[in-house]
Amino acid sequence: MSRNGGAQGQHPPTTASGDRLAVIASHLSHSWLGSPAHMASEKEAALAPEPVDGPTIFDKIIRKEIPSQVVYEDQKVLAFRDITPQAPIHIIIIPKVKDGLSRLSKAEERHVEVLGNLLYAANVVAKQEGLEDGFRIVINDGPEGCQSVYHLHVHLLGGRQMNWPPG
Repeated sequence: MSRNGGAQGQHPPTTASGDRLAVIASHLSHSWLGSPAHMASEKEAALAPEPVDGPTIFDKIIRKEIPSQVVYEDQKVLAFRDITPQAPIHIIIIPKVKDGLSRLSKAEERHVEVLGNLLYAANVVAKQEGLEDGFRIVINDGPEGCQSVYHLHVHLLGGRQMNWPPG
């Protein structure tokens, strides 16, 4: 078995972004879905080497090269359902232009508008999804934060009672 979860030659090919894109791509391959032995964990993806600033799976989703269940889109952000939901409602919200913002800790003053757009979009989507009783926003940062895709993104979680501390 390879570290991407399948026998050699049977898993999605490794890309210029290294193992990370292949690990995430393995989640999207319908032939791999539903088989725990073949699914790479988010933690494994987070611990794979960070890409230098190459394209991510989210870039491919933005360009519509990979299908997704889009729930909201405007000129600046795209929101779609997570393929491995951690709550009844689990939506990923991403900026359409990465602008070097691979993770929150890379944010600079020039990114203030992008960060605000992400949170405003989260609010719009939460209302659209009927989450009047509350929801959780999560931004994972870096390997210890279990970030698996190095394109800044917000997780919107709801539809159940959340616990504290989170994890």
